[in-house]
Amino acid sequence: MAFAYRDGALYAEGLALQEIAQRFGTPCYVYSRAAIERAFGEFRAALAHRPSLVAYSVKANSNLAVLALLARLGAGFDIVSGGELARVLAAGGAAGTVLFSGVGKREAEIEQALRAGVLCLNLESEAELERVDRIAAQLGVRAPVAFRVNPEVDPRTHPYVATGLRESKFGVAYADAPRLYREAARRAHVRPVGIGCHIGSQLLDPAPYAEAAAKIGGLADALAAEGIALSHIDLGGGFAIRYRDERPAPPGEFLARALAALGERRQMLIVDPGRAIVGPAGVLLTRIEYVKPGGARNFVVVDAAMNDLLRPALYDAWHEVLPVRQPDAQVREEIYDVVGPVCENADFLARGRRLAPRAGELLAVMNAGAYGMAMSSNYNSRPRAAEVMVSGAEAQLVRRRETVEELFAHERAIAD
Repeated sequence: MAFAYRDGALYAEGLALQEIAQRFGTPCYVYSRAAIERAFGEFRAALAHRPSLVAYSVKANSNLAVLALLARLGAGFDIVSGGELARVLAAGGAAGTVLFSGVGKREAEIEQALRAGVLCLNLESEAELERVDRIAAQLGVRAPVAFRVNPEVDPRTHPYVATGLRESKFGVAYADAPRLYREAARRAHVRPVGIGCHIGSQLLDPAPYAEAAAKIGGLADALAAEGIALSHIDLGGGFAIRYRDERPAPPGEFLARALAALGERRQMLIVDPGRAIVGPAGVLLTRIEYVKPGGARNFVVVDAAMNDLLRPALYDAWHEVLPVRQPDAQVREEIYDVVGPVCENADFLARGRRLAPRAGELLAVMNAGAYGMAMSSNYNSRPRAAEVMVSGAEAQLVRRRETVEELFAHERAIAD
């Protein structure tokens, strides 16, 4: 395990979290290199006997050290902004392995992607097809494109992260896809190369994923019959991790079911995992500032807050909270809410947890490697946390903590 107790102390691989806090301060994100490598390896192994690309979803965690590690392991990248493309290239990723997704690509971002030579632009509307065609004509290139198609498969997940239904803002309707591909195929500056979907996040059951694969594969067959031969099928990501008591099927089972649904079709298979690779590989390390008993509720006030980890406030998401030093067996535990210093009632990291806290001690918020630092902000003029990568018994600072002065370095006070 990447994070485990040894003699009562919580470790990241071979290094005590207590030592990391002493060296780098808190709040601090801590990532396990071995956990990232192991999770990525599961996807590669499951697809070893088929032309495939594991395109890491950059939005989950875009730290350069994470991207560089995955690039060295052979990952491609799924991006949703020009900034993410710049990060991938800065980390040593190859533009030819990049899929550019997202519903609102700006003209400058499309030009940036075409000049870089990305593998594919994933289109999400007819209007975007028009824009890409025009920009490609101006550049004198032929843009490689795919449509993200909504297969209208119920992903059986939280409604906030169900993305492949008819009412979703993402993608194009399944019924509209053949017409849109015909339109793309007739244009001189657009080249349809693939087809994709993404039905949702935190998927526990592989059955909807396989159903989507069958529907997208069937659509690819119908297009091929019209002379529109596509080179890849992108089934997206959404593979769940265990936060509390979920029992997600392992990635290998998802992919085995998808491969069975695709049958003898030989297009390159692309999958876009993010959370499943980095989520369990990270923790948010935080220090207790105050223990505040109350009449109705007890509170542990820590130095991390909703600006550091937004998921609990945004989704009412559940993260396990562990003491970095296990308390003595005779110490009485009570029920506490773990909250931060931000001036909002929604500023909590966990509710109703059994703890025996003391001011100055450390807590670890588990499974925080995905959508933690990536969604953080400077609300209340709070500098964002440091990030540390652990490999064995060694730790490297991969993003230093911001200073308060940096928060307003680009602002200017106007004199009367």
